[in-house]
Amino acid sequence: MTDKKNTLVLLPLLCALALTACQRTADKPNTVRATQVRTTQATTADVPVVLTAQGHVLSLNQVDLRPQDAGILRTIHFKEGDDVKAGQLLFSIDDREAASSLQKMDANIVQYQAQLSQANRDLARSQELAAKGFVSATAIDAAQAKVDTLKAQIAAARADSTGARVTLSYRRIVAPFAGRTGALNAYPGSLVQPGSTQPLVTLTQLDPISVRFSVPENDLTAVRVAQANGPVNVSVQLGQDKLSGKLTFIDNTIDSTSGTIAMKAEFANPKHLLWPGMYMPVSVDAGVTRDAVVLPAQAVQSGPSGRFVYRVADGKAASQPVQLVRVFDERAIVTGVQPGTKVVLEGGQNLRTGMTVQEASAPARQAK
Repeated sequence: MTDKKNTLVLLPLLCALALTACQRTADKPNTVRATQVRTTQATTADVPVVLTAQGHVLSLNQVDLRPQDAGILRTIHFKEGDDVKAGQLLFSIDDREAASSLQKMDANIVQYQAQLSQANRDLARSQELAAKGFVSATAIDAAQAKVDTLKAQIAAARADSTGARVTLSYRRIVAPFAGRTGALNAYPGSLVQPGSTQPLVTLTQLDPISVRFSVPENDLTAVRVAQANGPVNVSVQLGQDKLSGKLTFIDNTIDSTSGTIAMKAEFANPKHLLWPGMYMPVSVDAGVTRDAVVLPAQAVQSGPSGRFVYRVADGKAASQPVQLVRVFDERAIVTGVQPGTKVVLEGGQNLRTGMTVQEASAPARQAK
């Protein structure tokens, strides 16, 4: 009986509290909280067209030096790893036999020339006697044939002598260009032959030197336009050093598997900072894009349908699709946005089209 009375007393009190809560809820306005963002505006600027790629250093000239005739290696005139000049003597092969053959052939020429002089005198005397009727025409023909034969023998001997000189030159191997020598594969006293699997030494040119790289096929037009206006500058970053060169080669075919095209640049390399086989970043100066629409790179976002930005107008955010041309120095060159358009720079991670946004002030810098 007591519980029933307590319940009757509490019911009016609970009803009064409920009515009070409803009244407070009705008095409170229905507000939507705005998302805090920082914004920026799309601008226009002349932006350098700088293409980046991974480069591979290559020598402009590299040759395996091999003997062209068999013989005993007599002298090596350099040390492996030396820098040599063009025409410098590198190897001497035993040339005594070749020199002897050349001397013999030169002696034959002298002998034939002496015989030819005698034959010419005999022919002249025969012609004088024939004019007086003392010698027949047959004798004249024989004397003339002897002269012609000796002339042919001299010509053949001179050809043999030239061949012997060429053979003798094979006994001296010189550097075809200036470069750096590699490891030696033969030593004095070795029998060297043309068919050896290993070269005597490999000579590599280091100055100038080239760098090979590939760029996307979409960048080919920009490079060709820049090339038509003058030399295209190419630079490589080697630690703290930045070296500059010139574009010298564009391949004639695009690689269909990668969608890239190969190019080469030539660099002066007097200090040998670039070494064949090295890999390093390459930058190609392909001119300037005039009046490009530019945004900070962080303002461009990626979604399932591609890249986009959030455009801000009348306190609302709206998704705007854009095409990213390229990124340079933390700036994105885009199309699809008009200059002066206000877009979200920071705070767009949780935005949706139609959401209310409020611009936040830039964070204050801490005093040093």
